[in-house]
Amino acid sequence: MRLVLVPFILALSACSSGLMTELPTRAEPMLDTLPPMKSFRHEPRTISKTRANEDVARDFLELAFEMESGKQIEKLTKFEGPITVALAVDGPERFSSDLDDLLVRFRNEAGLSIRRAKNGVAANIVIATLPRKKLQATVPHAACFVVPRVGNWEEFRKKRRTGALDWTTLEKRERTTVFIPDDVSPQEVRDCLHEEIAQALGPLNDIYRLSDSVYNDDNINTILTNFDMLILRIFYAPEIRNGMSRSEVADLLPNILTRLNPDGDDVPADGLTKAPRQWVDAIEASLGSRKSQARRLTTARQALAIARSKKWEDNRLGFSLFTLGHLALGVDSEVSVDSFLQAYAVYAKLYGKDDIHTAHVALQLAAFSLSKGDADSALKFINDSLPSVARAQNAALLSTLLMIKAEALDFKGRRQEATTVHLDSLGWARYGFSSEKEIRLRLREIAALRPRESKSRV
Repeated sequence: MRLVLVPFILALSACSSGLMTELPTRAEPMLDTLPPMKSFRHEPRTISKTRANEDVARDFLELAFEMESGKQIEKLTKFEGPITVALAVDGPERFSSDLDDLLVRFRNEAGLSIRRAKNGVAANIVIATLPRKKLQATVPHAACFVVPRVGNWEEFRKKRRTGALDWTTLEKRERTTVFIPDDVSPQEVRDCLHEEIAQALGPLNDIYRLSDSVYNDDNINTILTNFDMLILRIFYAPEIRNGMSRSEVADLLPNILTRLNPDGDDVPADGLTKAPRQWVDAIEASLGSRKSQARRLTTARQALAIARSKKWEDNRLGFSLFTLGHLALGVDSEVSVDSFLQAYAVYAKLYGKDDIHTAHVALQLAAFSLSKGDADSALKFINDSLPSVARAQNAALLSTLLMIKAEALDFKGRRQEATTVHLDSLGWARYGFSSEKEIRLRLREIAALRPRESKSRV
């Protein structure tokens, strides 16, 4: 299940102290028509580093034999034979092409026998769309989700309280349906396709420890990585069969991993341990939208305290700091900036400055820099981050970074460059955001970051 999280890139204007009541005077070249939507179809993807096979085995067992709630799964289940995927009804061309691209990746990178079936026909995995409001009226915390043993929304509603949708009762996987909103951005649809079809095929769990995976509720990675494809290759290895227990699969993993990930035999284990439930609960309470800002801020502090008490130096510490920084926006600017700076340092030490983790934090730090009139620092944070965001194929983040870059360039008087970057940002915004109204709002939020006395037109 892909969760509805507090969107970290939607709170930009809160990081400018003393915001003006009037919105920016900067010209908006998209008032009449937007430029064409940009696409990632031929862009590079994020490539994970080679992992130790000892770590992959540990992660696989936790992913495959536990639910997100911590409930144990007694036996592994998967599809047998060729797998079919179908849209319940015809969808937009962008929707269909993103699905086709994903199935190509499943075939080429995970070695799966998977293909499209005609829209509207019965298939192993059906993708059904409905309005977000209708979906969340039934499943409030979900951005999208997948369930077994149903073929449509009505069937899901009838069976949802009967126990028929319990994944742990399956003997094998035969029929599943992915439910996705039809009134969200193309990127959100694509992200749901990646995460939910991957869960329909394989692991049902998410682990915050995983830094390069969509099997992680931090939403840092939004498309399947090569680590995720390796997990699916293991899931569908011929040695692994429906009904196997955790211990039976564990016995097979060393030989399977030597075959599928030979370099991993020579990589030392990372020694990371499972996060305690208290930290997971605190993080999830912080990310949720149904609690007050004050309560989320308190749980974010609790999560960071647990991370420090465990002496973590991995991405969970960085994410704890990032979460606290975000929730302190508009409440305590010193705590917010300090938390973001620490998160950036943690991520940069782990992965370098050209990484999707640092890019998420760099967005906030660039916004802070621009709000203080330090356009040079804003540009440095952004330029260091742009390659990794393109590799990670996050159009919403890429567009927002480019919008800030355009403002910073304009602030420095580099107006021709600012216009070019601004128009580029709008092409990505068409994919990353759900509507023209949302794009306009983002532009205004970012323009409002600039100090009042330095505003000018492009």
